[in-house]
Amino acid sequence: MKRIVCAVDYSKNSVIALKYALAISKTLEANVLVTHIYTYPMPLELEGSYPIPGLVSDTYKEEHAKLEEFCVKHLGQDVYEMNVSMEVVEGKSVVDTIVEKADEIQAFMIVTGMKGVSLLKDLIMDNTTRQLIDKANCLVLAVPSDANYSVVKTMVYATDFDADADIEVIKKISGIAKGFGATLKVVHISTQKDYEVESQMEWFKTMLKEKVDYDKITFEIIFSEIIYESLRVYLGDVGADMVVLLEREENGFLKKIFHRDIVKKLEGYGKVPVMSFNEKNFGMFRFLDL
Repeated sequence: MKRIVCAVDYSKNSVIALKYALAISKTLEANVLVTHIYTYPMPLELEGSYPIPGLVSDTYKEEHAKLEEFCVKHLGQDVYEMNVSMEVVEGKSVVDTIVEKADEIQAFMIVTGMKGVSLLKDLIMDNTTRQLIDKANCLVLAVPSDANYSVVKTMVYATDFDADADIEVIKKISGIAKGFGATLKVVHISTQKDYEVESQMEWFKTMLKEKVDYDKITFEIIFSEIIYESLRVYLGDVGADMVVLLEREENGFLKKIFHRDIVKKLEGYGKVPVMSFNEKNFGMFRFLDL
């Protein structure tokens, strides 16, 4: 059975993330584990010591009750009849504990809310989502608070024409697109308008069609010196419901977009959920097989 971990902290972002996780689970017939990471409250003079006797069980019960209340409030009483389970986990590191839980249940995706005025801005910061993308062995879907859930009809994948990584990722995320009946738009943004880029795209299309059996994939090249702005406009023009990015260690699309010099340009925009995966964990990625 396919599994999704939805990490919540009871914020507005968590509510939107929870709804996305549930919608994806219904579409892909997956189980959702809604989890909240907490720590035991310790008096300052006892920090570093073991929890007070009785504190462990009392805290667990309180935290679990709070999580149940949150899920019922936003998903309804029917949550107990859905493919949804709830678990609170004690952990000093929120990121490490979420990753460990995802590994434990062999989840193919972690869904989490993104705090801040801009999702794309926050992705370059050293926050929970940034670290999750670095460490997780599965997809990470970061949902901004400005997002309003709608059926996923258009997914955008930004490619660097990597025949190995890009094609393998597209092959697998096409399974998600197929589940929604969505169009998967493969886009490459180039700063140089020349024949080589266009021939690369034709070569990439040929390679992809040999390995990916999905008829709702389109291809496009955008020539622009302003990569982030071009992507932002493109997502709006095509009505993207989700953008997928493969983060690479050295060069790549994500590195170009998230250069710190353009942080100020990212403010105020963050309505499209971003599904990311880190290339360094590629070999361990538990892909979907649909």
